[in-house]
Amino acid sequence: MKMPDPDAAVIERRLTIADDLRALVPGEGVIVDEDERRAYESDGLTAYRALPLIVVLPQTVDQVANVLKYCKEHGVKVVPRGAGTSLSGGALPLEDGILLGMGKFNKVLEVDYDNRCARVQPGVTNLAITKAVEEDGFYYAPDPSSQIACTIGGNVAENSGGVHSLKYGLTTNNVLGVEMVTIDGEILRIGGKHLDAEGYDLLGLMIGSEGLLGVVTEVTVRLLPKPETQRALLIGFPSSEAGGNCVAQVIASGIIPGGMEMMDRPAITAAEDFIHAGYPADCEALLIVELDGPEAEVNHLIEEVRQIAENLGASSLRISQSEEERAMFWAGRKAAFPAVGRLSPDYYCMDGTIPRNQLPHVLSEMTKMSKHYGLGVANVFHAGDGNLHPLIMYDANNPGELEKAEDFGSDILKLCVKVGGVLTGEHGVGVEKRDLMPTMFTEDDLKQQMRVKCAFDPDGLLNPGKVFPQLHRCAELGRMHIHKGQLPFPDIPRF
Repeated sequence: MKMPDPDAAVIERRLTIADDLRALVPGEGVIVDEDERRAYESDGLTAYRALPLIVVLPQTVDQVANVLKYCKEHGVKVVPRGAGTSLSGGALPLEDGILLGMGKFNKVLEVDYDNRCARVQPGVTNLAITKAVEEDGFYYAPDPSSQIACTIGGNVAENSGGVHSLKYGLTTNNVLGVEMVTIDGEILRIGGKHLDAEGYDLLGLMIGSEGLLGVVTEVTVRLLPKPETQRALLIGFPSSEAGGNCVAQVIASGIIPGGMEMMDRPAITAAEDFIHAGYPADCEALLIVELDGPEAEVNHLIEEVRQIAENLGASSLRISQSEEERAMFWAGRKAAFPAVGRLSPDYYCMDGTIPRNQLPHVLSEMTKMSKHYGLGVANVFHAGDGNLHPLIMYDANNPGELEKAEDFGSDILKLCVKVGGVLTGEHGVGVEKRDLMPTMFTEDDLKQQMRVKCAFDPDGLLNPGKVFPQLHRCAELGRMHIHKGQLPFPDIPRF
């Protein structure tokens, strides 16, 4: 007896769903062609790839609601995607699910200076928010290195940070409200222009939920007035330990810089060769400390930071004398990720957070790990809040090197948890850290988190396979109503 062709069944299912979705998203909003779907097969974590069953590009909130309602009724999995800059595989598609691209939601809907906020669609880039208001003396504080490309919807999904998050907070501290669509197609508004909403903190629950609870269709962000004065110090140190000690002493002295970033020698060299920012070539660690506020206060704090750095044996120290020079200090740091890409065919960008006083110890341990695995590592991180971004360099063309890089990264994250830190500071869990969740959470902790997931998405259709390492039916977790759906956790195709 001839067995049915599985490929033919997939093609037939794809075409059937595509025809149904075209009625909901007319025009060019449904992508079926394989070459066109290929553009969506991975996010910023390019070691993992999967070709989505279908790509859907809605333009209106009603279209999003109708697509999600259809998926709920027909048991179709959905992966929301913004610009695809996620570094944890958060937007990795599924071969048996649709990818819901929110790139057409790219308008600034309202700027309200009286309430110091703006309403924007999720496809608006992070930097575009600041560009829209900077002529009036305002800006949006969180500024990831990818801010020119990453979208505010993705920032909400991952609770993204940036170089100025030390003083001004992450996305969760700068978002006042969202409009979201549930898997049932229900449109909800959480929060708004007011500072605090009554009742349960559902807004806090949504920010950082990685697309597992709903699809965000609008974001109300907090706007801040641009500081009167901004100046930065560029400080070189003979060792990473000395740089780490400077970070700890600056914070211990009561100074909260607008931003405080650190880079080690491989990252310094790569960034300088790429941007020519004027970084010193003879130091092992480079610290960028930015102070902002009234001019007199900034000048006073600069002298305090200078004194701390010199007492710790700083090998070089420059203070920005113009806005152009300050911007150049930061240009090298913001270009560090692509710059390191010039040193190695591939790199694996990690994201873990540690207590600041553990920085010298963790950097020392990473050096030992680098020798153990035979792979280079460049360190670029938000030193002020302990958010590390080690860049593990490898060549995927060499058999076994990707696996070594993954093991190296796993050891770094386990070390972060061991010294009192956490698995992620801003990149999210996605698929990258999914299997490491038990190193930080007990089984009861994870089950409790999954109960929240089940409350929003009982059939496990929204971004399945992300965050949680184990398979559980919602009914097993003590829900009041039994659903036959099951959370699927597929093996992730890896290149």
